[in-house]
Amino acid sequence: LVAIIMAGVLGIYGLIVAIIIAGRVTQPDNALGMNTYSQYNGWAHIGAGLTCGLSCLAAGATIGMIGETGVMATGLRAEGNMARMFRSIPGGGGGDGEEAAAGPDTSVQMGDENKLFVGMLIMLIFSEALALYGLIVALIVSQSSYSCGE
Repeated sequence: LVAIIMAGVLGIYGLIVAIIIAGRVTQPDNALGMNTYSQYNGWAHIGAGLTCGLSCLAAGATIGMIGETGVMATGLRAEGNMARMFRSIPGGGGGDGEEAAAGPDTSVQMGDENKLFVGMLIMLIFSEALALYGLIVALIVSQSSYSCGE
């Protein structure tokens, strides 16, 4: 669930950049017959969009891989703990050669999967930072402007 929410935030980053770029696009001045939106602005805006988009693509790929691997590993760890908890212990029957009955093994530490989840969450946060850096660069690049005819 955490990976899905973090991946949804990447789309919001793109929406923010798109709204800022759309607000900076100007219409031609029909009275003078010249364009006020320069090539410089166009290239700066396409650069900002590509910066945000490609960094979000890279972050989304890493979030997907980390999320899938983390969920599978957490499930396997929890399954392994449950299997260890209910297996019989050979030679634990008291010295007369009998094996102990299959009962709960109280020596198993439950909660090991939480350590794995915390590690996965830290990796997800650092991969989200890739997209955040792309958003910051896109905001800086999109703010530069050159007006035609001045």
